[in-house]
Amino acid sequence: MRELTYYIGATIDGYIAGPAGEYDLLPVEPDISTYINRIRPETIPTAFREPLGLADAPNLEFDTVLMGRGTYLPGLETGAPSPYSHLKQYVFSASLDPALAPDVTFVASDALKVVRELKEQEGQGIWLCGGGKLAASLVEEIDTIVLKRYPLVLGGGLPLFDGPYAPRRFDPVAKQSFASGMSIETYRPR
Repeated sequence: MRELTYYIGATIDGYIAGPAGEYDLLPVEPDISTYINRIRPETIPTAFREPLGLADAPNLEFDTVLMGRGTYLPGLETGAPSPYSHLKQYVFSASLDPALAPDVTFVASDALKVVRELKEQEGQGIWLCGGGKLAASLVEEIDTIVLKRYPLVLGGGLPLFDGPYAPRRFDPVAKQSFASGMSIETYRPR
């Protein structure tokens, strides 16, 4: 069975973006970028793969990416309606027009059902790219959380999980620290 991994950047206080979806305040540090490019090159958007020398890099961990509307829109607004064309792309939104990108599957409802079906199919891992509302709706299907932890406090913004109060225990299984002050933390459900 395929696994669902919520792989995302978050601040110390648990935000994935500012209140209006701002993500450019999250620093791109060379030490962690080099590491990510080596171990998860498929998580680099298609537009940046060639400039980074990753145009022909294989998908090492994931072959499918899931995005909520807020995660998908920044790419669309910059002219990239298919931000991860090297992956099977699913966007969960009831308001976006499926004609925006023929190689993106737009899902209007029942994300949990779609993810359960995807997990039963053959293939590599499934990457939950964001956002917090989608993550909250899928929390019971998340097999691993991998946080790129930024040494930054926002004090407000879009949270990692944006849903109803429903405690669920995850245990830390790995942590790697970088000279830039960033870390990568991995958690699995208890």
